[in-house]
This record gives sequence, structure tokens and C-alpha cells, in this order.
Amino acid sequence: MRLRTLLTGTAAGAGLLAAVNRTLSSRAKTLRPPLGRATEGYRWRGFDVSYTEAGDPDAPDLLLLHGVNAAASSAEFEAVFDALAEDYHVIAPDLPGFGLSDRPPLMYSASLYSTFVADFARDVTDRPTVVASSLSGAYAAQAAETVDFEELVLVCPTASTMPGRRTWLRSLLRAPLVGEALFNALTSRHSLRYFQRDHGFYDMSHADDEWVAYRWQLAHQPGARFAPASFVSGFLDPDVDLGATLADLDEPITIVWGRDADVLPVERGEELAEEADARFVVFDETLLLPHYEHPAEFAVLVRGELPARTEYANVQ
Repeated sequence: MRLRTLLTGTAAGAGLLAAVNRTLSSRAKTLRPPLGRATEGYRWRGFDVSYTEAGDPDAPDLLLLHGVNAAASSAEFEAVFDALAEDYHVIAPDLPGFGLSDRPPLMYSASLYSTFVADFARDVTDRPTVVASSLSGAYAAQAAETVDFEELVLVCPTASTMPGRRTWLRSLLRAPLVGEALFNALTSRHSLRYFQRDHGFYDMSHADDEWVAYRWQLAHQPGARFAPASFVSGFLDPDVDLGATLADLDEPITIVWGRDADVLPVERGEELAEEADARFVVFDETLLLPHYEHPAEFAVLVRGELPARTEYANVQ
């Protein structure tokens, strides 16, 4: 009798989870382009990778690489994209597994992303300046070992976001029923606001209803959980010494930080810049997204109109 009750309760619980998952998926609409423009396609290793470009094709190339999180996409650059397109031929891909790019159920890895950055830069751009955020800063640094870049502008770059690699967590999030339900909880509107308040925006007015709604849509597309499952379980952290990797590069490097960042404190940026002999720029009143919260000033930085490469600059 007890076994029958247990099995009945388990079946009912599974049915409820399935119903909730289906309901949430049905509310996820076809996504608008992340940067408000028509997108292009790049075929890479079985992926259809989406990217947006703007600006004069004869202008210097500028490659924008968004960071990695559960609702990541090139929309991270929407506040500064048009300003940068005034001076550059700007190219902004959605990394494989994110945004409008394909999201197959692969075991995503750091090596996949560093290889993608190198191949995309080689095939689509011509010696670009690269702006890369968070983990993508490490991928860009690795790509720079084999591809020529004009300059690297790295926003809070890191090669370490999670404490070790947890295969059990990746497997759990990839599971068809429970994993989907857990990911739906992780990417609820409440959770998106919480994580953004914790380490994304200094000024939460940026995370308005429209901002949250689009990120929620991103996180509820088919296959949306597979790349983030590798991220939260530590498998997207490259096994490199980022400071040493940057120090070995010939390209000029600018490291950008938010003074109020807690997850990646400004002292870490200072250490990294010193080790890499890089220019170090700190934005006041911002956390991990100075390019979103201070787009006009960030565009000035990218154009090279701030002080000399070795000078410490505060931007407000």
C-alpha cells in the first residue's frame, strides 16, 4: 500500500513538473534580434551562429564578445552598440548555445568557446579590436595566441567563476524533467533580478520590465539550459593562468573594471593589469557591466581617447 502511494505521488509530482515546464515553454515567444537589427549567420562545426554587424564595412573591425550567464546574449552590448558603430565596423555574435545561435544538447566546454572565438575572428573579421566581457575575456586571450588582434579591451576578465567542476550538477541540470524545472527556477523573473542586483547592475533601473522580459525569453528557448549547465558546474572555466597568458601577448591590452564589483573586486583587476602590463581603467558607480551602465564613456575608451596605456584612469 505504501509503495503504491509512493509511486502514485511520484507520478503525480512528475506530471506536475512536466505541466509547469510545458506552460513556461509555451510562453516563450520567438526572440527579437538582440541588438535591434537584422542578424547574419555563420556556420561553425554544426552550429548556426547568429551575429549582428553595423557600421561602415571599410572602418576598422570591432568584435564584441558577451559574457556567460544563464540568459546571456549579444544584447549585453545594446546600450553601446550604436555609438561604437559610428567609428567601427562592429560585429557581435551570440556565442554557441546562447542568444539566437543554435543550442544543441552538447557538453559545452571552455575549449569550445576559445576555439570558436579564434575561428570566428579569423573567418569573419580582419585584425579586429576585441571587446570581451568576463569569461569571454579569457577566451579572447587564448584566441590571441593564434589570431592577430589590433587590441584587447577586456571587461572584468576572469578564467575562474566556479569552485571546481561538478559533474553531478551538470548532469542534474541537463536532466529532461527535473533539470528543466530547476533551470526554470534559476531563470525566473525574480531570480534574474536578484542576480543582476547582486553582481550585474549598480543602478537597477537598467533592469526594467522590458529588460527582464527579454532575458526571460532568452532563458526559455528550446535547449537554453545546456550551455548554462556547463557554466554553473564549472566546465566553462578555462584551465589557464589568465595573467600569464595576457603577459605573453603582443597586442595592447586595456582592462576595464567596475569599482563596486563584489564578485570580482577591483583589487583583482589591479593585480591582473600589473601582471599583464595593461592599461587599467576603473568606472565608478558600476559593477560588472560598465559598457551597459556608462555607454558614452565606454565608447570614448574604446576609441582610445582616454589617457596613455599605462595610466590609471577613473571614469564617472
